[in-house]
Amino acid sequence: MDKELIITVDSADVSAYRFILEGRISTSTANTLEFKLNEAMRDGHTNLILNMCQVSFLSSAGIRILLMFFKRAKANGGSFFVENPSENVINVLGMVALDEMLLK
Repeated sequence: MDKELIITVDSADVSAYRFILEGRISTSTANTLEFKLNEAMRDGHTNLILNMCQVSFLSSAGIRILLMFFKRAKANGGSFFVENPSENVINVLGMVALDEMLLK
């Protein structure tokens, strides 16, 4: 069973909306992440950062969401990237050739 995906917001950064993620981004938890990112964009946040230092697993469903919001942020004149990725996240993004695009 997947560990619950815990999503918190770091409100100290005024230049970007920073999410701190902990746990597994799998098929069963990816919808939660998508909801939170949609909510932030709907509230007018165009610069989004995902701190993924405590993400232990990233599935294809999670990759799809990262790519979707990267494109959406760019289309709205904003930015979207992953900071402090865990080793697992680095490996997965490297395997699908998204590391240079998404990692800060």
